[in-house]
Amino acid sequence: MVTEMTKYDFILMSGDADAFLKKLQEVGLVDITRSVKPVDEKSEKLSLHADIYRKALAALKEVEPAEFAEKTYGDLAVNVMETVNSRETALGQLAQLRKDLEECKPWGNFDMNDIEKLARQGLKLHFYKAKTVDPAWKEQYALSEISNDGSNTYFVVVSDTEDYEFPLKELPAPTRDCAAIEKEITALEDDIAAKERHLTELKCHEDDIRKELDKLLSKLDLHLANVAGEKAAEDYITVFEGFAPAEKESALRTMLDEENVFYLADKAKVDDNPPIKLKNNKFVSMFELLTDMYGRPKYDEFDPTVWISIFFMLFFAFCMGDMGYGLVLIGASLALKKVLGNIAPLGITLGIATTVVGFLFHTFFSVDMLTWSWLPDAVKSFMLPSQIAGYDGTMVLALLVGIVHICLAMIVKTYQSTKVKGFANSLGTWGWTLLIVGGVIVGGLALMGVMDSVVTKWVIIVIGVLSALGIFFLNDLHRNPLLNFGSGLWETYNTATGLLGDVLSYLRLYALGLAGAKLGEAFNAIGLQALGDGGAGWIAFILIVLVGHTLNIAMCVLGAFVHPLRLNFLEFFKNSGYEGSGRNYNPLQSTNK
Repeated sequence: MVTEMTKYDFILMSGDADAFLKKLQEVGLVDITRSVKPVDEKSEKLSLHADIYRKALAALKEVEPAEFAEKTYGDLAVNVMETVNSRETALGQLAQLRKDLEECKPWGNFDMNDIEKLARQGLKLHFYKAKTVDPAWKEQYALSEISNDGSNTYFVVVSDTEDYEFPLKELPAPTRDCAAIEKEITALEDDIAAKERHLTELKCHEDDIRKELDKLLSKLDLHLANVAGEKAAEDYITVFEGFAPAEKESALRTMLDEENVFYLADKAKVDDNPPIKLKNNKFVSMFELLTDMYGRPKYDEFDPTVWISIFFMLFFAFCMGDMGYGLVLIGASLALKKVLGNIAPLGITLGIATTVVGFLFHTFFSVDMLTWSWLPDAVKSFMLPSQIAGYDGTMVLALLVGIVHICLAMIVKTYQSTKVKGFANSLGTWGWTLLIVGGVIVGGLALMGVMDSVVTKWVIIVIGVLSALGIFFLNDLHRNPLLNFGSGLWETYNTATGLLGDVLSYLRLYALGLAGAKLGEAFNAIGLQALGDGGAGWIAFILIVLVGHTLNIAMCVLGAFVHPLRLNFLEFFKNSGYEGSGRNYNPLQSTNK
């Protein structure tokens, strides 16, 4: 849910602004409306300096640490980046030298002084290569073969006249011999190795660089908040606008009263564009990172995280659809808990969901558990049937889940529209929700035999009439009825063409699960063929199954992340009217405390 915010206007003497902002930074509750980009020379310098520290940390991630005596390096980040840049320059030079060496190798080792002596005597060397050397050339020219690499012969021709001609295109003359180039390469490799050793020494100062970066970011944040204040009364007074959670109002007021600060506090409104802080329970908060990938809700919008937590988890498990894969996800998330950090609990949760759904789909590493004779029938009774109404069970469930997801989105949209605009201004939305959601419910009850045909017919007629009034005539009470009717026709066309596509989009859940299962079955079959009568075949069987299912899990996880995210971001958000254009709550706080 979206946390209620209180808007504050702080009015201070300009000379007190810095001290006041530092106090707010220590409290860490107030989001001062400020720029996220450099706005003046000082903020630009701080931002550029912080960027150097970020790049230094990124560069050190690729470096292996080494033990050494403590040394003083001055500005650590600058030292890192100078070393990295000089190493990159040296690597570029090394690549060019190696290229020069390859070009020089066919000509072997020679002394450039000898070539210069020949030039002083009026003799010039011309360099050529050819697949075959014509014997006539040797009779006509002073030709000497140098080397042959198996495909070409390299040779030189000596001339003493300016009107010299030869039937081949002349190659550029080498400027250095191989021995000189090899010497330069050795020196450059030693220099690069020294720079890399220096980086390993700097690696142990990674935490120091990170602390300095935090301090820089804290200074930058404080400065941006300071310049965001509006000067008044010939720069004697500065006014700041900020927002803080309403639940923290009492503690914040106490601090402000102690500081003897003049301020105005009022309940934040939508027009104030307050920052958005999400407040959810431990389970739902794991999925807030998915909401942030799309965008936080506006202040008057609903928080979609609770719906994402339910349906993304369900869709992910649906796409994986394998009990064994779910257990692997749980084990991997637990084993990599330190590496994954805050994502580990999400991975464990998705693994548990996959395990449960995989059990219901009776699939364990692409093996149908219904074929296991040793599994009690009581356990099998909890598993879903392979066929529903003559169709594949998972396909039917995918479509049913899609219909429920879209209906829920429309209900949320209707509630939100009524809350913001009022019931009278939301009759069009009510009409569509009544028609589609009501129609789905009535159709479902009729198929289950709960309602007989006569009652069903009259209920459908009533729903149709009420829906038509909202859709075609009451969609905007302040507009001409003819315009309302035309607008209703256009919306009917869009809804009719879009809704079917939206429902069919959920077949991807079935398709991804089926693809993963079939690929896993293929690896199992190949492994069994390699197994044969046993013996050494067990090694091949284990390798094939292990590598095959590892690759399959990796591909399934990728698809099970992307496509459920798409169904939530497109189908659900579109039908619920979610915009997600809110800005994140970013309180002014010390990052180095």
